Amino acid sequence: MRPGSYAHFPLEADQWRFRLTYREDVFGRVRAWSRRHEKLAGGLRVAPLAGLCAILAVPFVINTSPDGGQYVGAAGYLLLSALLLAPLLWQNRPLAAFSAISLICFGQWLADVDLLPANLSVLVALWAVAYQCSFRWALAAGLVAELGMFMALVSWDTPTFGMFFSGSIFVITIWLTGLYANTRRRYLEGLEERAERAERERDQQARMAAAAERARIARELHDVVAHNVSVMVVQADGAGFAMDSDPEQARQAVRTISKTGRAALAEMRRLVGVLRENEHGDTDYTPQPGLAQLEELVRGSAVPTRLRVAGVPSELPEGQQLAIYRIVQEALTNTLKHGGPGVQAVVEIEYGGPDLVVRVTDDGRGAASPQSPDGHGLIGMRERVGMYGGAVSAGPRSGGGFEVLARLPMVKAA
Repeated sequence: MRPGSYAHFPLEADQWRFRLTYREDVFGRVRAWSRRHEKLAGGLRVAPLAGLCAILAVPFVINTSPDGGQYVGAAGYLLLSALLLAPLLWQNRPLAAFSAISLICFGQWLADVDLLPANLSVLVALWAVAYQCSFRWALAAGLVAELGMFMALVSWDTPTFGMFFSGSIFVITIWLTGLYANTRRRYLEGLEERAERAERERDQQARMAAAAERARIARELHDVVAHNVSVMVVQADGAGFAMDSDPEQARQAVRTISKTGRAALAEMRRLVGVLRENEHGDTDYTPQPGLAQLEELVRGSAVPTRLRVAGVPSELPEGQQLAIYRIVQEALTNTLKHGGPGVQAVVEIEYGGPDLVVRVTDDGRGAASPQSPDGHGLIGMRERVGMYGGAVSAGPRSGGGFEVLARLPMVKAA
């Protein structure tokens, strides 16, 4: 190969990627700056045409007319130029800007006023319509610009086919440039939208995979703990039978229970630690609330609430106590959201019989309250009660207000 030749050495992919990334970063910064300073950016876009109008104002300042039309003088030149350039600052209203400039140009044509450099603003507005609006509006604006160009040729010059053809090529070129920029902008917006959607789908798939993995770990946790607890129960029964006849074997069984319990606890901590990897570091180690905290919950509720307990309280498992607490908490939250002003609530806990009854009633709007389409409170209540073989119902009361009723089978604490 000849020295200095580089035709057979294409740029590497990383170099192309760097150039594209750099270009996108530069243009992205420019677009971001333009969005933050819309008025200043609009002024900078109009500045070149305004500068051209200022430079070409010399013939009007020296009181000479460049064309054979009606002469407006320096003051008229400045005023008409300002009227033609001002609508270009309406960046977010391209149709209004194009319409205003077209009407001013039409009035100028009716008054037989000389062509001004500021009349080029109609082409700038045409480009803005083609860039920002739909194709039908862009087509209409292009036809208006073509008509205006033809009217200007007829009024201010002796038109020929070559002049009309050249002017049409100029107008169509600007129009097509705006359409291309519009297509390019929509294409890039589509790419950004697809990229964002793909990112959201990727995050969603990652969350689904994490949820599936947590479910698998939960099943493993259940199997491990159930197996170790079964071993501990068997060893404890064996130790109880052998305690008098064979103390050494009983001691060995107790040591096995201790070893198995420690292994089960370590395994549980390890697996639960995996389940909490995606949680924040500020883990709350306070005990879960139960029936003993119901009075505090009622007293601290934003809704005036009374607590009634009927029957003799019995000792319940901590999980069931937590379920009752969460049901009352969710019911009071719903009362606060949908009960309306001045609503009051009553929480009733009834012991006795095969079931524990939890009833939360209020005197709010009841059936007239707006329904929240994205609420999951009732679903959560059913899941908690279903764990213990109970049932829950929620709905408006016949006499007004709303009622949440839950029944849980009485389970003795171990």
